[in-house]
Amino acid sequence: MAMTLRVRALGDDEGGELARMTRSRTLGAGLVRRAQIVRHAVEEGLSAPDIAARMGLCGATVRFWLKRFNERGLPGLEEDMRSGRPPTYTAEERSAVIKAALSRPSELGLPFASWTLDRLVAYLGEQGIGMRRSRVSEVLLAEDLKWRQEETWFGARVS
Repeated sequence: MAMTLRVRALGDDEGGELARMTRSRTLGAGLVRRAQIVRHAVEEGLSAPDIAARMGLCGATVRFWLKRFNERGLPGLEEDMRSGRPPTYTAEERSAVIKAALSRPSELGLPFASWTLDRLVAYLGEQGIGMRRSRVSEVLLAEDLKWRQEETWFGARVS
């Protein structure tokens, strides 16, 4: 006969944090669902099969997250990093993109006064960094760098 999985007693601050997590509208849906699994086990004393039936989940999933909570506490409800494709561009290449974008083109001996995304991609290509336009944009946005709108005037400028 299989033993029933019991959830450990909550720590001092865990009860309030768990309640906040189960009601959150800003946390990820998966994290909220995992907090609800623990809440059902702690507050209502439900077993893993009962929680699985109530929440429409697999029993193995419920047992997995209850075991993780017992071992790691609330931080255990966060997902671990997953394996995946390694980064395509090195940190040095990404830093070169940022350095070029923050420099003035005229200081680099280029015949224009400001960057456009296409000009930056072309310059980086000449420097041996064959990065696509969309990826250059992603690198800059990740560093919270945004393009400014260029001002153009037709005719005389009125002060």
